[in-house]
Amino acid sequence: MTQDSFQHKPLSEKDLNTIIEQAKEFFRNEIAPSHVRNTKKLKRLKEFNLNPFLDKYKASFLTGNDDPLSIAKALIYPRVLGTSINTTFGNKLQKFCSTVLGNFASTTSGIDIEFIDKLDGRRKYCQVKAGPNTINKDDVETIKNHFASVKNLARTNNLNIGFNDLVVGVLYGTPEELSSHYKKINEEYPVIIGQEFWHRLTGIENFYQRLTDAIGDVATEFDSSKLIEEVIEALAKEIEETLKSENQNVKKTDEGK
Repeated sequence: MTQDSFQHKPLSEKDLNTIIEQAKEFFRNEIAPSHVRNTKKLKRLKEFNLNPFLDKYKASFLTGNDDPLSIAKALIYPRVLGTSINTTFGNKLQKFCSTVLGNFASTTSGIDIEFIDKLDGRRKYCQVKAGPNTINKDDVETIKNHFASVKNLARTNNLNIGFNDLVVGVLYGTPEELSSHYKKINEEYPVIIGQEFWHRLTGIENFYQRLTDAIGDVATEFDSSKLIEEVIEALAKEIEETLKSENQNVKKTDEGK
């Protein structure tokens, strides 16, 4: 590990384009196929934890009625557009770091990447996290312990590493969205998120927008609107059969009284 003296020079356009293309390839090869596979699984009711108190309410809130098709939509949309894709991205975070941010890879234990901060010229030792709500209470101590080890190593080797040089970099989101766990870390070590993270990494203020726009382009290669429609229809059919069976059981019970 060395602390660099460095002019605040942004990455070259070639390096910026490399990051963008690698990010697009990552989403094309890793995220989108998993997203499609996970979406196909949602044809079966067993994939959901049903809540009889809320499912019909959510369906009516979404579409104005609680027929099987509406219930299916209310179940599938949050999974396809929220839980499923966020989980997939979080699970593949290390691969994102090794492929998209591979040029910044760190050999320091407990540190994901090292880079020259393009705003203050200091070398940053960074743990990378996916989003503003992707760590839990236990992660707070783990992160602090990793940083404490780096500080001890720096003292042993007489290296100039300040508190502000040990950072958590969050790939997407805004400071206002950071969870209380991140805020706890931020009391000791800077947490840089979204636009600021990518600005400090590349030296380009709008690079975050460029990167997210490019990743959005990949989604057009995987237009799954027909797939989602098929999944909703299949799930609605099973919901209809389930509700019909439940109603028949209730009717039999009432007749037996």
